[in-house]
Amino acid sequence: MKIANYIQDLLYRYECVIVPGFGAFLSQRESAFIDAETNNLYPPKKTVSFNRQLVKNDGLLANYIADAENINYTTALNKISDFVHQLENSLKENDKAEIANVGEFTVSEDYTLQFEPFNKVNYLADSFGLDVVHSAKIQREVYKSQVQKIEEKAPIHFTPERRSRKAAFLKYAAVGILAIGLSGVAGLNIYSNQVAEHNIAEQQEAENQLQQQIQEATFVIDNPLPAITFNVEKQPGNFHLVAGAFRVEENAEKKMEELKEEGYKARLIGANKYGLHQVVFSSHKTRRDAVNALNKLKRENQAAWLLVQEL
Repeated sequence: MKIANYIQDLLYRYECVIVPGFGAFLSQRESAFIDAETNNLYPPKKTVSFNRQLVKNDGLLANYIADAENINYTTALNKISDFVHQLENSLKENDKAEIANVGEFTVSEDYTLQFEPFNKVNYLADSFGLDVVHSAKIQREVYKSQVQKIEEKAPIHFTPERRSRKAAFLKYAAVGILAIGLSGVAGLNIYSNQVAEHNIAEQQEAENQLQQQIQEATFVIDNPLPAITFNVEKQPGNFHLVAGAFRVEENAEKKMEELKEEGYKARLIGANKYGLHQVVFSSHKTRRDAVNALNKLKRENQAAWLLVQEL
């Protein structure tokens, strides 16, 4: 049915899609991850869940259907009502119902409604076209941290022979040269270490003196400039509780003023891609704050839905 297609379209754009009289589909972003068992790399995605408590019409689905099929708002609501009636009949007769590419509903033994989302479609628009990537397992060569001792050593045999005094002298001279060379290298290393320690100490002393001079310095300005105070408006956040969307901007401004009189921090956030001027109850920095405020509005019988948009 076309209603299922409309729900899918809205799940790409919004995080809360309410089917009036039935419930709401909620989407939440998940980061990319690797399955260690299959070595599959999964792209970021949106996971879909269902809330049976959010049944009050917020106008999102009905307005979208009305624009897509060029019908009036009441006719769109009737189409949604027929769709919900079909779902309820399927649950009553077969204990299950399905919305294509969204998920399946079943009735448990204690007569509670269960929802199982389908994973065929990724509703995260940023991951459009990305598929699961399979990577071959990486074979890592493990090196031994310590070298094993040689169990067997080749024997060394000395053969007695006559050596001349010249050969003996050359042997001891070579040993002496080697000893002098080693001592020279050791002395050079000691000298280099002493130079490095001296340079570090001198650098530290210079930095200490510079810091002391800065602390003791006094800056005098004869003609100081007057202080200027800037009032910077704090960014309200990217999680907005939408109160409604209007084709006429004057109606949107009127709605905003009414909400302000009721004590809400209402404001206009501009027109969406369909040309509708959006009015929000409030905006929040975090999703948690926005969801808490949304639940409070629902308890007050206020129609609102969550929009995530960077302004």
